[in-house]
Amino acid sequence: MSQNFRYVVRISNTDLNGEDQLFYALQKIKGIGINTSLAICRLAGFNPYTKLGSLSNEDVKKIEYLVKNLHEKVPAWFANYKKERFTGKNLHVIESDLVLKAREDIEFQKSLKSWKGLRHAAGLKVRGQSTRTTGRTGLTIGVTKKAE
Repeated sequence: MSQNFRYVVRISNTDLNGEDQLFYALQKIKGIGINTSLAICRLAGFNPYTKLGSLSNEDVKKIEYLVKNLHEKVPAWFANYKKERFTGKNLHVIESDLVLKAREDIEFQKSLKSWKGLRHAAGLKVRGQSTRTTGRTGLTIGVTKKAE
């Protein structure tokens, strides 16, 4: 390993292992998966299999810029948050913003009193799954036969 190898690299408030390959290390950031990490590597012009710790500070800043502004560099269908409610823009949100947007959308559905909002409010399954046998919570233990 060279002298300037870093074992911990911080990108978008996440500590990443410097010994991991760039392609795998970026997937540790919430909101970035396999295809997104490959797209970031290609946009930055790096080999996805280089070690993250061997990159220079400028290279890490370039990757961090792409992580935060990915929605500007990729087509609209690639974003993970399409048509934001207030601005209508396609965004790619990561980390805590992703969790906050999901929670905000659920609260909005509850305030609209839509079907999905009512199911969320009641703590039931939202996407049409069966609820007779699965998803039981509370004190329900099992089914017993009637005495003959």
